[in-house]
Amino acid sequence: MTAVLGGCGLTGGSDDVTLKLVAAEYGDSAANSSQKYWDRLTDTYESNHSGVKIDVTVYSWNDVDRKVKELVAAGNPPDMAQIGSYADYAADNLLYQADDLLSISTQADFASQLATAGRVKDVQYGMPFAASTRLLFYNKTLFSKAGLTPPKSWKDLAADAAALKAEGVKYPYALPLGPEEAQAETMQWLLSGGGGYTDSFGTYGLDSPENVATFTWLKDELVDKGLTGPVAPGKLNRASAFSAFADGDVGMLNGHPSLMKMAQKQGVEYGMVRMPGHTGPSRYSMGVADWMTAFRHNGHAQQVGDFLDFVYSEENVLDFSREYDLLPVTNSASETMSAAGRDAALKPFLDELPQSETYPVGRTSWAEVAADVKKNIGGAVAPGSTPASVLAGLESTATKADSGT
Repeated sequence: MTAVLGGCGLTGGSDDVTLKLVAAEYGDSAANSSQKYWDRLTDTYESNHSGVKIDVTVYSWNDVDRKVKELVAAGNPPDMAQIGSYADYAADNLLYQADDLLSISTQADFASQLATAGRVKDVQYGMPFAASTRLLFYNKTLFSKAGLTPPKSWKDLAADAAALKAEGVKYPYALPLGPEEAQAETMQWLLSGGGGYTDSFGTYGLDSPENVATFTWLKDELVDKGLTGPVAPGKLNRASAFSAFADGDVGMLNGHPSLMKMAQKQGVEYGMVRMPGHTGPSRYSMGVADWMTAFRHNGHAQQVGDFLDFVYSEENVLDFSREYDLLPVTNSASETMSAAGRDAALKPFLDELPQSETYPVGRTSWAEVAADVKKNIGGAVAPGSTPASVLAGLESTATKADSGT
């Protein structure tokens, strides 16, 4: 009813509205493609909203952000885009605020730390769509053979890695600082050392004393002692590290929920614990969120908002999260998943979400900073390098990007 009536208001014309949505691919085969998910969802929605059609185009994560940028540059943005970042578009006043679209109940249901991460200058433009946290995975078979227990501190991790190396394990600790997703492994380690990409005031601080100490320890105690495997961390990508774990060649590594399915398919028995910190389990985990955005160009705010309220219903959030082994972004779906036996495998990741910290995605400079981290952070643990100098270079780039110079 509201969607049809909206055609006579905000759209200023016909009751028939077609909303265009560009979305990212989460599936790993044709059988579970995101296009199939969206087709099911939109068919259900359209059957109850005769005046609205939803046209969904799905692109791989390698292409989706670029495709949206091209559409925006051509003056033809989609009504909605489910992508990896939003701050640039918000800064250019291209996006609706969440307040313009969503019901109060939908907004209130977002996990608080994710809703906060979606804000620019205290205004929410990015609506969290999917979330994930990281845990330390370990190979139970390799640990049992070496007589080890899961590490709680960095000292434990280094000792376990040395014991695994003595047993001939190819990658005692896999440290993927290659260009694919180095920003994730980096952040997990920075948090475990009491630092991060930004300080308590939200200012970049990549070369903080805490961060320098963390990468100095990594280089001295893991990399230089040959405990990270035959591939230099700066050349080891996350996908390769995950594959090696699924092949039984990795003792420990940081992983997200999709690694569970990979390991199970290969028959690898694994355990998961919170990331070790300097003196005990880390207080914080890294959280990652992908974002739904809505562009103002075509109008249709009421229809977009009504559709997104449907997308973020508990039932639909649960369906998506279960289909792709991701964490719900709403409190209602998280509570249901936490209590459901069928979702027991995801509960350790859910438990980390309240203590998680996300990338500084609300800064328009983050894309440039992340690209620089991907390109250069591996050098911080390379032979002959000085972690402090590499981090200082990253901080210089971040400061310039943040000031627009």
